[in-house]
Amino acid sequence: MKRLLGTLLGLALLAAAAPGVYAYSRIKDITDIEGVRENQLVGYGLVVGLNGTGDSLRNAPGTQQSLQAMLERLGINTRGTNISSGNVAAVLVTANLPPFAAQGTRIDVTVSAIGDAKNLQGGTLLVTPLLGADGNVYAVSQGQIAINGFAAQGQAASVTKGVPTSGRIAAGAIIEREVAFDLSAMRSLRLSLRNPDFTTARRVKDAINNFMGSPVAVADDPATVRLTIPASASANIVGLLTDIEQIRVQPDQPAKVLIDEASGIIVMGADVRISAVAIAQGNLTIRVTEQPDISQPDPFSDGQTTLLPSTEITVDEQSDRKLAVLKSGVSLQQLVNGLNALGISPRDMIAILQAIKAAGALQAEIEVM
Repeated sequence: MKRLLGTLLGLALLAAAAPGVYAYSRIKDITDIEGVRENQLVGYGLVVGLNGTGDSLRNAPGTQQSLQAMLERLGINTRGTNISSGNVAAVLVTANLPPFAAQGTRIDVTVSAIGDAKNLQGGTLLVTPLLGADGNVYAVSQGQIAINGFAAQGQAASVTKGVPTSGRIAAGAIIEREVAFDLSAMRSLRLSLRNPDFTTARRVKDAINNFMGSPVAVADDPATVRLTIPASASANIVGLLTDIEQIRVQPDQPAKVLIDEASGIIVMGADVRISAVAIAQGNLTIRVTEQPDISQPDPFSDGQTTLLPSTEITVDEQSDRKLAVLKSGVSLQQLVNGLNALGISPRDMIAILQAIKAAGALQAEIEVM
């Protein structure tokens, strides 16, 4: 009963402090629990059953050696013979091992050609061990490859859609080894913020402590909140983490302007502010158009047809664009409205924002991607 009253009191405090519920996010969506993570796996294997679209064994000696070694393990000696099959391709197999994955469960794998194979459609991956970073085998993969592209070629034309040299095998690997991580034995856990921030870390700490009714959470740094498991919850850590994940906090973020020069994309945070500044933008455009005239001689005369030059020059100074003044402390929406009122393109807007930052009037960080 005390736990229920404490929970209701914590939720009431959070609701009372919330200026706008829509701006709040679950702790589950902004943090990761240390130790609860995926692990990458990789393996080298062979795909067979291709319709002549595999590796050229003369150009891919590694594929030929792998094929010979595989056949020898099956009791077939091919040493000294000339293998010229184009139905085999060497591939790399990759997968992500989920946290707490149990032995015998299945995971998806991605198969990618590493030789000069043209298409993996219709191919079958032979038994391929998948290794972790420590060199141990954690899963074994085999199965029919499904690709999301195709390639067709004739004598005079060809067409390719998607990437036919890469595909997936749904549930194509069986887990053979588990990653040891005893969550029930943990006495403290660390929550890692996906976007480190001092204010957000403090808000997460305060929200957890209000929910638990005791100071069980401590913000060690902007990226980490350390959670001490209470003795009363040591037998049900999963239930405790489930409740904590659903707590909502309002993440904070620094004022930042992200600029992608290549594509002309600008992303500005809601806290971007501008000091008092005047902006004018204009371009001088000079257009030169040649429209030559043809002069024909009189009939039955000895004259010649001549080409008379005719040049038209147009100068556009864009005088309709005026000087705009942005008041101090304008919001993001006011800034966008002011720049749009000048008829500025995204690329010109990038130059203007950089100029405002250089003038010391942009109270935000500019990050060029």
